[in-house]
Amino acid sequence: MRFEDIHGNGTVVSALRNMVDGDRIPHALMFHENDGGGALPIALAFLQYLYCHSRAAGDSCGDCPVCRRVSKLIHPDIHFVCPIASSKEKPSTESYVSEIRELVGRNPYFYEHELYSALGIEGKQAAIAVPEARSILSKLSLSGVEGGWRSVIVYLPEKMNASAANTLLKMVEEPPEKTLFLLVTLQPEKVLQTISSRCLFLRVMPFSRSEAREVHPRQEGETTVYADLFHDLMRALVGRDLLGALETGEAVAALDSREKQKSFCRLAGEGLRNIFLLQQGLTQLIDVPEDELAFYQEMAARCRKTFPRQALAGLDRAQLLLERNVNQKILFTDLVDRLYMTVL
Repeated sequence: MRFEDIHGNGTVVSALRNMVDGDRIPHALMFHENDGGGALPIALAFLQYLYCHSRAAGDSCGDCPVCRRVSKLIHPDIHFVCPIASSKEKPSTESYVSEIRELVGRNPYFYEHELYSALGIEGKQAAIAVPEARSILSKLSLSGVEGGWRSVIVYLPEKMNASAANTLLKMVEEPPEKTLFLLVTLQPEKVLQTISSRCLFLRVMPFSRSEAREVHPRQEGETTVYADLFHDLMRALVGRDLLGALETGEAVAALDSREKQKSFCRLAGEGLRNIFLLQQGLTQLIDVPEDELAFYQEMAARCRKTFPRQALAGLDRAQLLLERNVNQKILFTDLVDRLYMTVL
């Protein structure tokens, strides 16, 4: 993965390139993306540029053995950690290394539910637990195989339980020389604050609809589907169309996995954040594709100013209940009813 292969996010790519060129690399970076939004490819392109011995013209060569190893996640000094459903047979991320490499090789812009499907743990409770954190510490206690940087990619650090996060905290605070943590998160507010505060935060901007269809051709832009559902729901709510809002809620409940329903809730949460920022006049802080800006401006003008915060609380509750296997139709009917009562 080279910088030139990255879709959009030129500002983030430029910042990462300058870190390497100026030899000013933070010890920990946190990439915040929307689900399937491309933070992992950016992180891999950054590592490829950092590790490549033949980089030129602001990018890695892409052809040397080092670049090939990085892009395939087989470089001995790069470690990947993600949520798993541990068992005696497969106690750590290392147990799933072949499935992870196959997924990344097929499409590094994968969704969270695609990861769980590839690992064969869909529908199970996935987490990053203490044994995983101890494994990271053990690996980083050894010298780098190739004498350069040692890197750890933590995918979804918000799935790290408190004990695991505290186990890693000292290493993140004071890492050995040439040790780099790259965290890819969908929900930065749920990452242990003592860890997130040690990271340089980078926002990976969401794709436009045309980019989403290009990056996710097999899903025909799954993020676009969630965005369409959110748009339909909001328009029905502000239009006082309860039947239309309930129909959208049923469409969300009909998504074919709980992970997809949680992905919708996360995207809706991002949308509500943008509505809130627009209502506060903080236009420079919003992160939406240009072709969706008019929609958010309209919603910000029509919604009650207390609505985004109340709706976010409802979405957080919905995600919690999804994890507890509450009936989806009842759950999303209840959510829509709560939103309808507070929007205006």
